[in-house]
Amino acid sequence: MFGFINLNKPLGLTSHDCIYKIRRLLKLKKVGHGGTLDPLATGVLPIAVGKATRLLQFLPESKAYRARIRLGTATTTDDLEGEVITTKSTSHLTKEDIIKTLEQFQGEITQIPPAYSAIKKDGKKMYQLARKGIDVEVPPRIVTINQIQIWDFIWEDFLEVDLAIDCGAGTYIRAIARDLGQALGVGGTLAGLIRTKSSGMTIEKSLSFEDLAARLQQNQSIFLEPTQALAHLPTIILSSQQSNKWLQGQAVSIVPEQMLEAIEPENQTNLQNINSSNQIYYRTHNQENNQFLGISILNQEINITLAKPKIVCINC
Repeated sequence: MFGFINLNKPLGLTSHDCIYKIRRLLKLKKVGHGGTLDPLATGVLPIAVGKATRLLQFLPESKAYRARIRLGTATTTDDLEGEVITTKSTSHLTKEDIIKTLEQFQGEITQIPPAYSAIKKDGKKMYQLARKGIDVEVPPRIVTINQIQIWDFIWEDFLEVDLAIDCGAGTYIRAIARDLGQALGVGGTLAGLIRTKSSGMTIEKSLSFEDLAARLQQNQSIFLEPTQALAHLPTIILSSQQSNKWLQGQAVSIVPEQMLEAIEPENQTNLQNINSSNQIYYRTHNQENNQFLGISILNQEINITLAKPKIVCINC
């Protein structure tokens, strides 16, 4: 088996729990995921099966979420799974206060990840240290928030804000909830999270475990082909003879004009400018049957462009 699964992760399962269930469902050991989701989060969890696990690093990095932030409450884990640290009144807050404060969370920002996270410190995951009561300084990181939109305000037992967040890799939505509450002076925690997009996969086309089981029972495909998952990468088309050499680990010589015609129009690259400081990865296909072979890098030598295997995904 080989390909990607756009899994709609259910509430209460860890990302590793999902891998375990997929392994049992497919009776296959080689399964991996891209982008961890917390147990209290649901939504898109990209799954790679077989040799596609080697392609996870090439998936697009942007992500999107629907997040509900509860203001006036701060917790140890920055979500409702943790113990409540403080509670404060939010009666003085207005929509305008929240809208204005959210402006500082857009663009490139410095963020301190939650203490309860999977980030490793001296070989140990941060949440393992936190559970033992070990106080460890969490290093800040630079993350990119492309857009935050307010969907709704809920003024009931708690003041909660529903947000749509489009962001780059490494962003912690729990940290946004915590920091928004701190900026407003009342504390904040994440009350709910749905990932609506990850690695180019969307929630509208995701499959639940029930969907997967039903499709397998009916002998229907559950996989997103690598060509679709890696559609953002430019393409190299090799002849059958070149494909055979490439699959054996050999770099093959490509005529520049041929390469320019083979690359998808929206992703055309000036091959003459490729060098070690500007490395580009290419989806690589066999021209005869359009079979996906793997990932190439290009080396530019004097008057010669070489397509060199980076990741080979099929047998010779």
